[in-house]
Amino acid sequence: MLTLVLTRHGLTDRSVPEQHIGQHIDISINAAGRRQAEALGRRLARVRFDRVITSPMFRARETALLAVTAPPSEADPRLKEMDYGDWEGRTYDEVRAEDAKRRETWEAAPDTTHCPGGESGNEVAARVERFLTDLLEEQRSWHAKTAFRAAMGGRAPEAPPERRVLVVGHATTNRILLSVALGVDVRGYRRRFAQDQCNLTVLRWDADGVPAAAKLLLLNDTQHLRAPDASPWG
Repeated sequence: MLTLVLTRHGLTDRSVPEQHIGQHIDISINAAGRRQAEALGRRLARVRFDRVITSPMFRARETALLAVTAPPSEADPRLKEMDYGDWEGRTYDEVRAEDAKRRETWEAAPDTTHCPGGESGNEVAARVERFLTDLLEEQRSWHAKTAFRAAMGGRAPEAPPERRVLVVGHATTNRILLSVALGVDVRGYRRRFAQDQCNLTVLRWDADGVPAAAKLLLLNDTQHLRAPDASPWG
């Protein structure tokens, strides 16, 4: 089986108020974001990962580096944040004030509506589906080799071996990945899923799984970022 642990990069200096930071502003996480990544690392301290895959954006790579020390992270461009085009770097209020009609259309149908000069949700879904397809194909190959080695050694595993992959991405891309993995309509990703900074979200596929056949084990868990007496949810 494949267990995918999904998280979002830590806070940046442009996270509050929320801005559209996609593929064209490559910034670092700030001091608060580094603390978030370190807290995530403490939560995951006893978890061994077979692979760590991040968006190539620096804020995601830096979060991965602070959260886990091994194995070395790999960057995959299919995990980049949505390309927000002309909305890049603008706050939500600024976009609503300057491009109200298109924004209204996008909020109603973010799957088929392109950000001006950027991507639509369906285009992001296509690239994350390719990412998941390749990841699951690699998993099947790994599982077959493991089973073959066990058979050649005269033994059989009691249960399908598990591989664990940590993926560090972005708010929109992660929510669209969740839509693809759970087989739900991409149009609802903004209202159905949350992806806070340095959260824990966990998906699992059986050995012969396809991208849309994931089981959701954990969603947007941020307890490691909260005070001990705080509510477990926001």
